[in-house]
Amino acid sequence: MNFIVAADNNYAIGKNGTLIYNLPSDLKYFKEQTLNKVVVMGSKTYLSLPKHPLPKRTNIVMTRSNNTFEGAITVHSTDELGKVLKQFNTDDVFVIGGANIYNLLMAFCKKAFITRIYATKAADTFINNIEQMPNWKLVSKSPVQEENGLKFSFCIFENNNVEKL
Repeated sequence: MNFIVAADNNYAIGKNGTLIYNLPSDLKYFKEQTLNKVVVMGSKTYLSLPKHPLPKRTNIVMTRSNNTFEGAITVHSTDELGKVLKQFNTDDVFVIGGANIYNLLMAFCKKAFITRIYATKAADTFINNIEQMPNWKLVSKSPVQEENGLKFSFCIFENNNVEKL
């Protein structure tokens, strides 16, 4: 399993339930990485999508509620998620948010695809900073790019101590 996210200098990802940065290149990268794959998300992320379920992907929603989500597989725990994921290639599974889901599942991920935005903005939603975790290592980093006045790089980290789901 992997996760994919855009995060700034403070590992901020959102405010008031929305993304804090607008980077079309990041959205294109997200689509390229996740198309025809499995995406795992929380219910708020699912409901915030402009089109849900995300087309051409297997959508899995983790929730504590009894709600079901149209076009998605609903799970209520990491144990249940682990059972569902047995039918998929783990390299094709991407955690896509929100912060609680990222932080809950990060230890079970093999790779992190992080669009590192070299900026800081007011935010209320953060993920754990994997650069401060000894088991995560940067293995790939694109040259710095700029769009909409923001500098960023596409980074890939690998976890050398993946926990079993």
